[in-house]
Amino acid sequence: MENNLQMNFQPVSHSKPSLAKILKRVIFIILGASLVSVGLEIFLVPNNIIDGGIVGISIIAAHLSGWSIGLFLLLLNLPFLILGYKQIGKTFALSTLLGVVVMSIGTTLLHPVQVLTEDPLLASVFGGVILGIGVGMVIRYGGSLDGTEIVAILFNKKTPFSVGEIVMFCNFFILGSAGFVFGWDHAMYSLIAYYIAFKMIDLTIEGFQESKSIWIISEKHRQIGDMLLARLGRGVTYLNGEGGYSGDEKKVIFCVVTRLEEAKLKLIVEEIDEHAFLAIGSIAEVRGGRFKKRDIH
Repeated sequence: MENNLQMNFQPVSHSKPSLAKILKRVIFIILGASLVSVGLEIFLVPNNIIDGGIVGISIIAAHLSGWSIGLFLLLLNLPFLILGYKQIGKTFALSTLLGVVVMSIGTTLLHPVQVLTEDPLLASVFGGVILGIGVGMVIRYGGSLDGTEIVAILFNKKTPFSVGEIVMFCNFFILGSAGFVFGWDHAMYSLIAYYIAFKMIDLTIEGFQESKSIWIISEKHRQIGDMLLARLGRGVTYLNGEGGYSGDEKKVIFCVVTRLEEAKLKLIVEEIDEHAFLAIGSIAEVRGGRFKKRDIH
């Protein structure tokens, strides 16, 4: 039996990404890391506002030592890059290395540039937006700019805490330390910048065209399905279901629409069957199938 298993085993091979895909990844990681540099050196750092993670630690360390923030960004991230290479994968580690190097060089080159605003609130808002877009872009294309995320991924495998909870726990102490170094008003501005950056990261990763998954249960399923196709241009799938209490057979309509089409879909369902069961969920990404919108009447 053992010999048969060895003979039947087929090694799994994976195709390498095309040159165009690699080039696209490199370009967007460089662009994202450059945006992070702008957010840091043009808005946050000159106003003593920090971000979470290794970036926040680097800002504090550079302030206390007088050394370049770019140097700390590179040195503090290196140990986590080695961990990421061993535990998460070569592609992720190399993408992260590229992003960190570009970010370190970018902050060094932009350090002498004149700050755009000395208003800490404006700096928090605009710095957070630019920073979040840059980080989200790097994450979307397979990299990272912060070693704490790598630690969180590794600890997540051995603890009951999620990646988000571990990152938030680390950032709680990092952002809190800003109060002792820069003053508590700047610590509160740092929280504003961190929150805005967090939201912009999600928006950049998920995109503005967030989709919605729709589940509808109705006796008039065929009419609703035909109307969704005619008035929204969206195809539907009919699934067979069974009531858990009654045991009756039911048809479940499943379809995917954009966020902008959600309100119109609700009106269509309500017009045909106001008692229909309707469940709506968010989808970060849709691929394949026939999601492409058809012409509507």
